Amino acid sequence: MNGFDDIWTGGAPVADWDAAYDNSGSISGAEAFVPRWQSEAAAFRDSLSAKGRARLRVPYGAAPRRHYDLFLPDGPPRGLFVFVHGGYWKSQDINNWSHFAGGMLARGFAAALPEYTLCPNIGIAGIVAEVGACLDALALAVPEGDIVLAGHSAGGHLVSRMLCRNAPILPGTAARIARVLSISGVHDLRPLLATAMNETLRLDAISAAAESPALLLPRPGVSITCLVGGAELPEFRRQNALLANAWAGLGARTVALEAPGRHHFDVVDELLDPASPLVAHLADGSSQEGMS
Repeated sequence: MNGFDDIWTGGAPVADWDAAYDNSGSISGAEAFVPRWQSEAAAFRDSLSAKGRARLRVPYGAAPRRHYDLFLPDGPPRGLFVFVHGGYWKSQDINNWSHFAGGMLARGFAAALPEYTLCPNIGIAGIVAEVGACLDALALAVPEGDIVLAGHSAGGHLVSRMLCRNAPILPGTAARIARVLSISGVHDLRPLLATAMNETLRLDAISAAAESPALLLPRPGVSITCLVGGAELPEFRRQNALLANAWAGLGARTVALEAPGRHHFDVVDELLDPASPLVAHLADGSSQEGMS
């Protein structure tokens, strides 16, 4: 358009919302990731268990999936790192993700993975409540130091949700949350109303808005980094920028980053490396330089 510079071009309206959120369908060789994660996660658990540094399937409630795994560093924990898995709130479990605690564990943090009930046995609001209850339990289990949260995909939504003013966590837990990383997070749930997966999620217009961090108020002074792969689906890149943009206007400290060439399944890999700029930022609050 004459006389104007393009700053943001959203492209054509989405014609197929299922394809817009189909990560597996957009990644060549996607079927190989879960088996590899399962193998690497099992080896990680076995190694930490042999050293007496793993507490597995610790309950935080009566429901079958209300439990967490906690891995302890070699020495007193300097804080608590919590990684929340994704799977569109309807699949996956922590046994596929244990090793992604490794980077922060090597940095001296206790590292935990919460499990939660899956849709349709529960709604997304119920999952949010379960993750909040798990955080409160973990805060008691590791009572000293900062709490650092990271989550991938639906997990990115869940950790972002813990920063909202109406998050279902105790004030003492909220006060200890120092840094949060949403990786490929879904921060506005309303587009999912048009997908086939909503037969399982059972969202409606009211519940989708009520559980969308981008539409909610962050607690005063919170900080969040939103990270997405540069090779991810356009909707995930949009969702990543959306939360950082919306919350920056509401007083939060926000950064939105893209990892060049990374897709939805390998964008999490930097969490494995204790020397990576991403893990350095989570552990020490260092600059995000080199992360984008």
